[in-house]
Amino acid sequence: MVPKIKWLGHASFRIETDNKTIYIDPWKLKGGKKADLILITHTHMDHFNEDDIKKASGPDTTIICSMDAKDGIRNLIRMSPGERREEEGIMIEAHRAYNPTKEFHPKEKNWNGYVVDIGGYRIYHSGDTDVIPEMKAVRDIDVALLPVGGTYTMTPEEAAEAVSMIKPKKAVPMHWGDIVGSRDDAERFKKLADCEVEILKIQE
Repeated sequence: MVPKIKWLGHASFRIETDNKTIYIDPWKLKGGKKADLILITHTHMDHFNEDDIKKASGPDTTIICSMDAKDGIRNLIRMSPGERREEEGIMIEAHRAYNPTKEFHPKEKNWNGYVVDIGGYRIYHSGDTDVIPEMKAVRDIDVALLPVGGTYTMTPEEAAEAVSMIKPKKAVPMHWGDIVGSRDDAERFKKLADCEVEILKIQE
């Protein structure tokens, strides 16, 4: 089964397989299934939100976050860029995410993007990042979830450059429509990217 990818707004996604539910950066949740696995790219409030983590969590939910996640969250596992581990039968790769020349996401924070490998189907959530050389190590991607809103992350033009490095089969723009970025950014990315681009609607 090809996993179902549902955009929940901003950088938040729910990925569903036959028997697993995965959230990435849950934020402003209004409901939905409980997670088997939650991935948090970094500790900014619009990505790491304890109320939304609680909404998505059940008693056995595993939560993976960057190394600076605070203590006190149940079933928490910290990962650094370059690490791989299997959880819930799903292979997780942590990749770097940072701004080379802006102050918002410093490289030294060791914040994450993730590749989620579900039975060989590989989904890349870049986290909050600009185009970085480390993206060349992100390979064999079926769907890339990339920010296009600018200011804190890539612009549409830069996200299209990232596509040319990663070479995914499909890309989905994110990090627009809330806080920063607009539908126009998503549409411009679709025109510029040299792969199939699907602009998702927000799903509850």
